[in-house]
Amino acid sequence: MDRHGKRHGGAQGHGRALQRAAVVLLTVFFMSGTVLVAGCGEKPETKEEKVFNVKTMTVQKQSLRPYIEAVGNLEPHDQVIVSSEVDGVLKEILVDEGTLVKSGSVLGRISDIDYRLAVQAADAALGQARANLENADTLYGRMKALFGKQAISKQEYDNAKTRLDVAGQDMERARASLDLARERLGKTTIRSPISGVVKQRMVNAGDFIKAGQPLAVVMVINPLKLVFSVPEKDISLLKVRQDVVFTVDPYPRKEFTGTLSIIYPSLDERSRMLRAEATVPNRSGELKPGIFSRVRLYTGAARDTIVVPVTSILYEGTRTRVFILEKGVARERVLELGGKYGEVMEVLGGLQAKEQLIVVGQNTLTDGVRVNVVQ
Repeated sequence: MDRHGKRHGGAQGHGRALQRAAVVLLTVFFMSGTVLVAGCGEKPETKEEKVFNVKTMTVQKQSLRPYIEAVGNLEPHDQVIVSSEVDGVLKEILVDEGTLVKSGSVLGRISDIDYRLAVQAADAALGQARANLENADTLYGRMKALFGKQAISKQEYDNAKTRLDVAGQDMERARASLDLARERLGKTTIRSPISGVVKQRMVNAGDFIKAGQPLAVVMVINPLKLVFSVPEKDISLLKVRQDVVFTVDPYPRKEFTGTLSIIYPSLDERSRMLRAEATVPNRSGELKPGIFSRVRLYTGAARDTIVVPVTSILYEGTRTRVFILEKGVARERVLELGGKYGEVMEVLGGLQAKEQLIVVGQNTLTDGVRVNVVQ
């Protein structure tokens, strides 16, 4: 018993020694961890502030003449469909598409043989009517003298006077018939009623032409008519005789000018646009009807004002804002805007001349962030 008890007590003492060693190790571990944590707390990690790269421009006042932008189309100032007024075979056609003509220029001729014969017949009829009138007048003179001497009855006198009146009426009808025949003969020569250029020829020599049949279309191209439309909100700015400037694709580096001549009396109900027309000189003929045009209609005199690039403006609901540079920091500015003129926008309030406007990189900015200006 004693021997076994001693062995048992020795084992228990060994176990307690192991437990004490484990406690010591754990204590040392936790103390080490505390020291480490305390060391980290003494030297915290610092986070660097983000800097945004931007580009800027100096805000300046510029001379700006306000205008309305629109798109338009060039049209002939006037256009006439030339038709024949008489029937007949077209003997010759003297013009083609693109031919320049003046008012009164001959476009074509209809065979006039029948019309010349009609003039001759009417002239002969007039001659006969004139002879009848002379005879009736002579007879009336005699009868009037006899009636004065009471040598004939009143009935005979009245008959002579009636024959004279009828002969006079026949004379007038014959004269009118001759005038009509001559006029119809003249219409066998077809003339242009306006000066311009032939837009389209519709017949050929040898065709049989009916009265009223179109032969050609003549249009006036100097001046031209520039037709465009403006939105309802801008119609109060329109005034007759305003200056109009426009460009066309065939001559992209050249500006053409005109004058507002017609403002239509009503809006298009579907588009809510108002049609207007400008008169455009075209002495050189380089402008052609049908060309698409980009129009600027000046609405006032030039004035000095601040403008900013359209691309620099940020839109947030009804707010329009930009960022400016102040001592290395981006500052937000809310703007009051005027009209848009090409690639710039007029600023009515919120920005001053000589401030540094951020024009590139502003989309990622918030008020107060640091920025770096790059070239």
